[in-house]
Amino acid sequence: MIPLDPLLQRLAGVAGMESGCKRLVVVQGQLGDFDSIEYAQALVPRLPQLAAAGVKVQLFGIGNAASAERFAAFTGFPLQQLIADPSPQLHQALGLEAGLKLPGGPWPGFLLMCAGVGSPGTLREVLRGYTGDRSAAQIFDDEEWVEAFPLPRFRGALFRRAGGAGFQRPFELATKRLRNMNEVLRNWRTYVPCDDYITQRGATVLLDADDSVIYCHRDQSLLGHSATMERPLAFLDEVLAQG
Repeated sequence: MIPLDPLLQRLAGVAGMESGCKRLVVVQGQLGDFDSIEYAQALVPRLPQLAAAGVKVQLFGIGNAASAERFAAFTGFPLQQLIADPSPQLHQALGLEAGLKLPGGPWPGFLLMCAGVGSPGTLREVLRGYTGDRSAAQIFDDEEWVEAFPLPRFRGALFRRAGGAGFQRPFELATKRLRNMNEVLRNWRTYVPCDDYITQRGATVLLDADDSVIYCHRDQSLLGHSATMERPLAFLDEVLAQG
């Protein structure tokens, strides 16, 4: 769990996010973090269902106005439901994982986390992107053009040859992540105005109308924004079924 008071105080200042309705609050690290982009991409298709079920959604991330605009344009997440903070004050108030800290600035710790040091489950999740996962959904349609430098442009049907259809095929998630990485690296200073907080992790909190916690997940690692990465929004199933 996380301390609720700082979160409720912050939400009280956001129009429409006060008590009295169910609220999904996603606190992310840098908006240029691969977790942040991947999470938003998973969330966007579910936004109409959440709205129909009376669940309001608010995302907080580390960045600035330009970061938020680029993030919203790339992921399709509504800019009006996104707040970019220049530093992780909210994260610190919630006691969230700051990531591996080492002498020499933020990069040594971040690179070691990419290698799985101080970031449990990261290498397993990276591997899942290459090996496929029959418990996860298919990512690319057969007729969809896939562009992910340095790979040549190809149709999504190529993944069918790698393993079939109707589930996450080998290399499919890795290709999506490569495309996301290209977007971030090409626009690094827009997404990440300051490198100081690149190791910062986030959290997900689903609040009921009376401010009680329906669900809470604290990120502990890179590529660990859900307890069920094969179905990162599985925790919403019951709430949406009720709606």
